[in-house]
Amino acid sequence: MSVLRYGLGGLGLVLIGVGAWRVAAQPDPVDVLVWLAGAAVLHDGILAPLVLVVGLLLVRRSERGVLRGALVVAGSLTLVALPLLVRPGEPPNPSALPLPYGRNLVIVLGVVATVAAAGILVRRWRVRRQRGAEDD
Repeated sequence: MSVLRYGLGGLGLVLIGVGAWRVAAQPDPVDVLVWLAGAAVLHDGILAPLVLVVGLLLVRRSERGVLRGALVVAGSLTLVALPLLVRPGEPPNPSALPLPYGRNLVIVLGVVATVAAAGILVRRWRVRRQRGAEDD
């Protein structure tokens, strides 16, 4: 197990080095570093605590995992699509927004919510069925 652990750690260090080298090769690496810092703050300071708090407040203990998973997926999808949606003017690359991203984001978020609701309903149904079998 330690060989695998050291191998993965070494691979991680190599990938960090490649990433640092690619950032340093950028014409303006400060912009990339500011974006990376903003992404870390947004995730660790807003998205993760929000998912945990909503999961605690909204559902019973057995269903928190489903809701948290749906919130993580929905938040990640929104964070990926949002910069393209709120950027003013035409995108520098015409192929960046070939489809209506706003509408498609709403559709995908609806699918995520539907799958999460179905998961919660199936879980509740299984619990009721199991309780009914125990009562017999």
